[in-house]
Amino acid sequence: MVQAAADDLGMDQAEFRRMNFVQDDDFPHRTAFGFLTDSGQYGKCLDVGLEAIGYEDFKKQKEEAAKRGRLLGIGISTMTEPLGAGNSREYDILGIKMFDSAELRVHMTGKAILRTGAKTQGQGHETTWAQIVAHELGIPAEDVLVEEGDTDTAPFGMGTYASRSTPVAGAAVSMVARKIRAKARKLAAHLLEASEEDIEWELGRFYLRGDSSRGVTIQECAMAAYSNMPDGMEPGLENVAYYDPPNLTWPFACYIATVEVDPATGVWDVLRMVAVDDCGVRINPMIVEGQIMGGLTEAYAMANMQFITFDEEGNCIGGNYMDYLLPTAWETPGFELHEVVTPCPHHPIGAKGIGECATVGGPAAFVNAVMDALKDHGVRNIDMPLLPDRVHKAIQERTDVSGAPPVRME
Repeated sequence: MVQAAADDLGMDQAEFRRMNFVQDDDFPHRTAFGFLTDSGQYGKCLDVGLEAIGYEDFKKQKEEAAKRGRLLGIGISTMTEPLGAGNSREYDILGIKMFDSAELRVHMTGKAILRTGAKTQGQGHETTWAQIVAHELGIPAEDVLVEEGDTDTAPFGMGTYASRSTPVAGAAVSMVARKIRAKARKLAAHLLEASEEDIEWELGRFYLRGDSSRGVTIQECAMAAYSNMPDGMEPGLENVAYYDPPNLTWPFACYIATVEVDPATGVWDVLRMVAVDDCGVRINPMIVEGQIMGGLTEAYAMANMQFITFDEEGNCIGGNYMDYLLPTAWETPGFELHEVVTPCPHHPIGAKGIGECATVGGPAAFVNAVMDALKDHGVRNIDMPLLPDRVHKAIQERTDVSGAPPVRME
């Protein structure tokens, strides 16, 4: 609809989007629905995407191609969404508040076990959570055992959905590690025979202010928690943290696709797909990129081939993977990924979440690109999926195509 509005006004679609962005100095920004978006660089994301795709050059290529009967199009989609469902003042499920918790136990060996109330669905929690502990305590990630999903031992949590794992459960991991570090500081002061105020911290090690050569590692503090704690201190080095997010997190993304449509068949091919994501601080870039690529693959599938419908007797057509189309490596286009980093101001490590961004913003970029290719044919909209026969019909009849594809029963 944003692209259609730009066309109606005779404006460039990129600049029309830019003028409607929340500007950098307008954050925190209260939306018309009452949500508080706290940070972002929307214009920068758009600029990175436009430069990467070669926006101005492609518009010239499109004009030249049109003279030879070729249909090229470019589509832009920008999105933000509220993630990290929590904030017990405003959110609950059947009255139960939506905070998460984490339990961390550092053994006398210096190795640790971490338990959370979240449950991985393939996002790589085992890697991400261990990296957060390593970042906060200096314990090597390979020395952190992550345990999730065991209802006999898991602490309280409200589950993995709405890209809330890192914004909420990951924050709880960070906070419990900081509790552990606070107690370890007291143990370090005892071991170094100094006041706690004179103890400094660097990753994995406490040392005396003014004499960095005198220090103890986090592993030595862990051993002391079971063998040489100061009088009055409870033994052990373990804790639990409950994290109640003060606000939702707001990642932002800009997706830009270029396509070519075959006017004789309605088949459309993706020429390039550029993704610019700002999900705040990235804990593990490889995991983030994997989630973006997976999301864009599904976005392409939604735009190009997938739909759920039912026959006249109510039976689901496409109820198995023989009938419901999944894109393979053969059909799936390549993706060019770029990043902008705007830390979340209220998250302990500045993360915002990423899991659903590409599936939310990606489909519109593909559809908008096809619509841009067909706009001189009087076509403003084709409802997803943009199957070749639907695109061909739109071209031939110079009309929009709405609704789900028909089910033909023999």
